[in-house]
Parts: sequence; structure tokens; C-alpha cells
Amino acid sequence: MSPLAGTEPHPHARAVLGAALPPRGAPSHAYLFSGPAGSGKAAVARAFAAELLSEGAADPANTAHRVDAGVHPDLTWVAPRSSAGILVGDVDDAVVSAATRTPFEASRRVFVLERADELNDQAANRLLKTLEEPPPFAHLILLTSRASNVLPTIASRCQLVRFDAPSAAAIAQSLQERGVGAELAGACARLALGDAERARHLALGDGAELRVAAEAVARGAISGQLASQPWGALLERAKADGDAAAGELRELVAADLDMLPAKERRKTEREGEEFAKRAHRRAASGSLDQGLQLIGLWLRDVACVGDGAADLAHNSDRLEQLRADAEGTSVHRLRTGVALVDEARASLMLNPTEELALEALAYRLAAELAER
Repeated sequence: MSPLAGTEPHPHARAVLGAALPPRGAPSHAYLFSGPAGSGKAAVARAFAAELLSEGAADPANTAHRVDAGVHPDLTWVAPRSSAGILVGDVDDAVVSAATRTPFEASRRVFVLERADELNDQAANRLLKTLEEPPPFAHLILLTSRASNVLPTIASRCQLVRFDAPSAAAIAQSLQERGVGAELAGACARLALGDAERARHLALGDGAELRVAAEAVARGAISGQLASQPWGALLERAKADGDAAAGELRELVAADLDMLPAKERRKTEREGEEFAKRAHRRAASGSLDQGLQLIGLWLRDVACVGDGAADLAHNSDRLEQLRADAEGTSVHRLRTGVALVDEARASLMLNPTEELALEALAYRLAAELAER
């Protein structure tokens, strides 16, 4: 039997899902597809759904075509509507209630949930009953690029399917197909550490600004020139990302208010504002964490250049600047600087004041790297 489409570069996924394919396989009631963004999880989920829904169909090719087009009545695909993640309203009718109803035309129903790590507590608790006692015809496929963030109660009720990160070369090729120059594509692919979505963000989105801001902090610390407070640009970028996420959610809530009776509007507005604050926090924190990671990668690259291993640098399109920073800088102290960045990333999880945390990091780095 040929492997399930899309699983060729993923041995674990190929083995687990291949053994579950009908007619001989016995598919699980729930799967957790885990792997970096851009590893092909969604495409494999759609291919697997097509196999499940095609069993016994009079025209399997037509069934597969409709699954691929997203119009098969027995396939439900749920994605977060905003940066607030997956809310209880996203799963209540579409998954929990629908899973109790028999299929429309196939022998099964398939439910796919993107970014399962973003299920909020209410949505996760609502979904838990379906995962614990699913109808025999229902199959749930949860996708995540951050398996450690999936609630243990959810993950423990799913069969894990691992997807490997795409190579930097593959990510770079996909960026070039979108019109990104080869040099920039190669650097963004390396900096993304296997995350194809992050690579696209760095090359084509606001991630370019984040990268410049992070580089300014790292280079300012190396040179000891921090009077301009370069970390301010990182904070501004994080705030902009948070504002965008919160605004997106407020627009969704405002659209829903028109369909609610007057007595429910105030409650929905309050809940919506709370969700907007959480969305702001999540997006801003994620932006800051990525900025700090980029600072650490710059210091690491300077150390690579200092060790004579420039070919290992992630910032491969900035070799001239890396060489300038490596001149006279202690490789040992650069590595200590990377550890300081990691400490700062961990401390932000404890919700300190971001501005003070970044300022303190910059001056700690400058003090450490000043002794060359």
C-alpha cells in the first residue's frame, strides 16, 4: 500500500496513519498531530480525512475532491477566528453537538481543529466529554505546533502523531517561490528554526521590523552603545502586534452583538473585552519572545564567526556585520550572553515589566561583553 499523501518525509506519521487506513486499519477516535508550523500537518489531516470518508463511497474520487475543497458535509474544519484562540463558541455547535449526530452520507464524521494549543479553558472542558466518550463514527484530529501547550487532559485522550520540521533548504525554496530573494530566504529559513510560518513572517511580514529591532539591541550591547535605548523598538513592535490582535477580536465581538438580544449584549461585551485583553497579552508576549530569540541568535552567530565557522550562522545575509561585531569580542562571553537572553525569555513568562526586563538585559549584556 502506498503511504498516505504528505507523510513521505514524516516516518512516525507515515507508520501511525498508514496502519489506520481503511479498509484494514482501525482508526483512532482522536489524534494529536504535532510538529512545527509549515511541516504539512494540515495537508495530511485533509488527506487522512479523505481516506476515512471515502470508505464505502460510490465515487471515492469525488469524495476526496470535495474533502480537498472543504465542502464535504461530514468534514468539519475549525480554526481560531482571531488571536484570542479557540473559544467555546467555536466548538460547541460545530464539534460537540455535531459529533452526536450521525453522518450525512459517509460512514464517519471527521472534525479537524487547528492550533489545539489555543483552546481556552472553557472550550477545552466542553470538548473533553466528546474526547472521552466519542460516538463510534466520530474522529477528531487536533493540530498543534506547540504540543507542550496543549492541556494534558486533551493530549492524553489523543493518539500522538509526530511531524518533523522541514529543512531550512525546503523552507528557503518555498520563500523563493513567493518572490523572496535567495539570500534573504536562506537567512529567514535558518532563523525560523524549522518553523515555516515564522520564516514567512520574517521575510514577508512585520517580522522584518522585529528582526531589525532585535539586531539593534544585540549590536548595541556588543558595542556598549545603549544611550538610544534600542529595546524601545522591540516594545513598540510588541505593542503593535498586541493592538492588532485585540482589535481583531473586538471586531468579531461587535459583529456578533447585532445578532444577540439586548439582555445578552452587555455580558457578551464584558466577556469580549476580557478576551481582547488576553489576545493582546498573548500576541505582545509572543512578539517579545521572538525578538529575544533573535537577539540570542545574533550573539550565537557572532560567536560562530569568531570561531571561524561563519557557514553556521543563521543570519547568513548579515555576515559583514557579524564579522564587525566579532572583532575583539570574546566568544566565551558571547555564549554567556546567549544564556542571559534565555534567562530573560524565561523571566517574561512570570509577567515582569517588559520594559524593565529588556533594559536590564541590554545592560547586563553590555557589561558582560565589555570585557573582551
